[in-house]
Amino acid sequence: MNVFWFIPTHGDSRYLGTSQGARPVNFDYMKQIAVAADTLGYDGVLLPTGRSCEDAWVVASSLLGFTQRLKFLVAIRPGLSAPGLAIRMASTFDRLSNGRLLINVVTGGDQAELEADGLFAEHAERYEISSEFLKVWRGALSGEGGEGGYNFIGKHIKVKGAKTLYPPIQKPYPPLYFGGSSEPAHELAAEQVDVYLTWGEPPAAVAEKIADIRARAAKHGRTVRFGIRLHVIVRETSQAAWAAAEELISHVDDDVIARAQAAFSKMDSEGQRRMAALHGGRRDKLEVSPNLWAGVGLVRGGAGTALVGDAETVAARMQEYADLGIDTFILSGYPHLEESYRFAELVFPLLGKGRASTSEQALTGPFGEVIANGLLPKVSQS
Repeated sequence: MNVFWFIPTHGDSRYLGTSQGARPVNFDYMKQIAVAADTLGYDGVLLPTGRSCEDAWVVASSLLGFTQRLKFLVAIRPGLSAPGLAIRMASTFDRLSNGRLLINVVTGGDQAELEADGLFAEHAERYEISSEFLKVWRGALSGEGGEGGYNFIGKHIKVKGAKTLYPPIQKPYPPLYFGGSSEPAHELAAEQVDVYLTWGEPPAAVAEKIADIRARAAKHGRTVRFGIRLHVIVRETSQAAWAAAEELISHVDDDVIARAQAAFSKMDSEGQRRMAALHGGRRDKLEVSPNLWAGVGLVRGGAGTALVGDAETVAARMQEYADLGIDTFILSGYPHLEESYRFAELVFPLLGKGRASTSEQALTGPFGEVIANGLLPKVSQS
């Protein structure tokens, strides 16, 4: 089981939908989260993309020297970036990080945002662009075409002699992650990506997605791995976890929820539509599956559900998804620095993950505050 955390380059807070409890997300804060994730034993971090975020490539590059093992899941945006430029950026990052780059392929679902960035393409056309982009990406980095480079003539993209003189560490290329819930998205995932990501829908809905993509991939003679994007609210007791969930949305008013839902409804993203349908903008129907809470999606776009409960419950729910075929969990929690520690301390031991509990770490000294200047704290048996 791979467990990733999240760098909140679009802002962070103790409460959603309000400036109360908010904190500035500057370089020092993002560095704290990255170093915490690296030290605690998370496998990687996701950096979001879009006009509401600091640039993912710049942020990830700035954090390389402060981390040792942490992998960075960074977005490429077909249609906004030329294949050759994206290939060189990825190869350089992978080389400088010694193979710590993962690629998040983002087709985009907000027409207004895409047009503001210069991409005027309808939903179906964007997936055509993404498909051609990935064919060039995979062909050039895999060395197809030999010394003369990779040639491709498509409807939207044309290249002649595409290649990289400084190939990435990871072969044949840094792994491709991708999420999308529409029919073209499923077909693209089956044909070209390595890991398909779903937002946190109820297990039955996730199982349907996995089955569909597996069947499509088999027709192409391929296999695909699966991941899920979730928030987490874990506490020592379930009662405390549910209280924290309610507290997270305690300062957001109904007008803000209505405005957010109206904005989401204008997007042509099938995944966003499915997220919104889980709660319908209502506060009284937020537990959409046992311990799966849709309150985050009242005001936040994209991933809108959280696993809520004590450590044992959250670990058990994660295992339910793992039993369906999910092997990568991309998690986040508010505020992200504190919650990275909380999740690692409470749940990692149940998952057999993390570094703080290893025998090597245990030899470095006492854990916890020394009592009365000379007594070591009692070692937990959990």
